[in-house]
Amino acid sequence: MPLFDLLLLALIQGITEFLPISSSGHLILLPALMGTADQGVTLDVAVHMGTLVAVVAYFRADVALALRGGVDVLRGRFRTSAARLALTLAVATVPVVIVGLILKLTGMSDQLRSIAVIGWAMLIFGVVLYWADRIGAQRRKAEGWTIRDALIMGLWQAVALIPGTSRSGITITGARFLGYDRIAAARLSMLMSIPTILMAGGLIALDIPPASPEIWRDAAIAAVFAGGAALIALTLMMRFLQTVSYTPYVIYRIVLGLILLGVAYI
Repeated sequence: MPLFDLLLLALIQGITEFLPISSSGHLILLPALMGTADQGVTLDVAVHMGTLVAVVAYFRADVALALRGGVDVLRGRFRTSAARLALTLAVATVPVVIVGLILKLTGMSDQLRSIAVIGWAMLIFGVVLYWADRIGAQRRKAEGWTIRDALIMGLWQAVALIPGTSRSGITITGARFLGYDRIAAARLSMLMSIPTILMAGGLIALDIPPASPEIWRDAAIAAVFAGGAALIALTLMMRFLQTVSYTPYVIYRIVLGLILLGVAYI
């Protein structure tokens, strides 16, 4: 892949992965709108792994706590705060794994990769995010995350398998409906992304064909730039949310959704 296209792919993935504007939708649109070939599964896995490193680095304290919680669970200690975090993350991941496998095995995931689907998802779930952010209470913190709430947010996360929905956007929507404040909603959404990206990357990796050294070089470059862009975007968003709502992201989604629907139907 030409270096410019490679860097553009990495930057788009990195910037959009944790913002509520759908990274998968943008990655599908990039080759469709530019008339270039699809980047392929090797680069898909590479940029996702780059963003995974970014979110783990940013939330390293929470990740360390969840890992300790996994050890606690294996030892039969379920009442520690660490074990509770590990269990809630596991519960939140189950729905997207089940639905993702169903879509992959039935071939439905390929049928959803269209500009019209992305446009409608951008528009509809952007409006839903706005609604949740307007009516959701600001009283609950991430430390109060329960198994019940994790399951509900996990079900919301499964909806993100529709391209254009945004995994972060839909889980933040679910959290805001449950009364978590904006910072807590984003924090829980980002923590949920870690096992989800791991699972998705592993699933996609099963389809990776034998690759040349040049492709692996491209993959390494893409991973580094995607990770750097993701870390910057995540840091700025978390600071931004201390004073501003999710409305700017909603406006972006609605405008892009309308443009895409125009491209699809006109």
